[in-house]
Amino acid sequence: MKKKKHSGIFKIIFCLFVYIFLFLPIAVIVVNSFNATNSKPYMSWKGFTLDWYLKLWSNSSLLEAFGNTMIIAIISTLCATAIGTLAAVGMYKYKFKGKGLIDGLLYIPVVIPEIVLGISLLTLFSKVNIPRGMITLILAHVTFCVPFVIFNVRARLSGYDNSIEEASLDLGANRIMTFFKVTMPVLAPGIFGGALLAFTLSIDDVIISYFVYGQTKTYPLKVMESVKSGVAPDVNALSTLILIGTIIFVILTQGDLIKRKSK
Repeated sequence: MKKKKHSGIFKIIFCLFVYIFLFLPIAVIVVNSFNATNSKPYMSWKGFTLDWYLKLWSNSSLLEAFGNTMIIAIISTLCATAIGTLAAVGMYKYKFKGKGLIDGLLYIPVVIPEIVLGISLLTLFSKVNIPRGMITLILAHVTFCVPFVIFNVRARLSGYDNSIEEASLDLGANRIMTFFKVTMPVLAPGIFGGALLAFTLSIDDVIISYFVYGQTKTYPLKVMESVKSGVAPDVNALSTLILIGTIIFVILTQGDLIKRKSK
């Protein structure tokens, strides 16, 4: 009994340290967003204030960078989800020469170092004379997001029953109607998961975006730029608002799952 009791205490302490390690940096950002300090590097605590949340709305460059990030993330997610879904379905249903090679090449954007992919895309855009900016950022983000969508959709296809499509065709539906009325609902969880992953990767990307951004700065690039002189509390304020929005989204989408696991 004593051994089991000690083992249980050890597990609790271990889990506690793991959670502290994971969430302490986030807690520092949230706390520092209420810091009243005005001197760099903005780390010494000078008191509680909400001024940084008010000053945030007058920081046009930071808000513009965040707006660019959201525009790029939304467009690249939509494009990557459409391309990845069609590619996954096509590779699952049809057999053709070079299918194995193409399947293997999909892993390259995932496992290749981001700096190599960034340099490669920069070289490509320079060769075809595409000016760096919003377009190159979207193209770059679509490039590294597509494989993740394909993997998620293909995982959903692993248990897919083709007979339901055959039944739909036998009942008079054409292939387009069958895809949207039968195939899409079955693949919806994989498509949604791939889209969320693509959206998260797009918002979070720094290295690849650094090589192709031109004059269009994203929020991660703006934060990286401010690190040199100390991250201002208004950046922490915006990060805190993003964190709150993420938590609300998780609760709205996963609330039922959390309730079921807690019972």
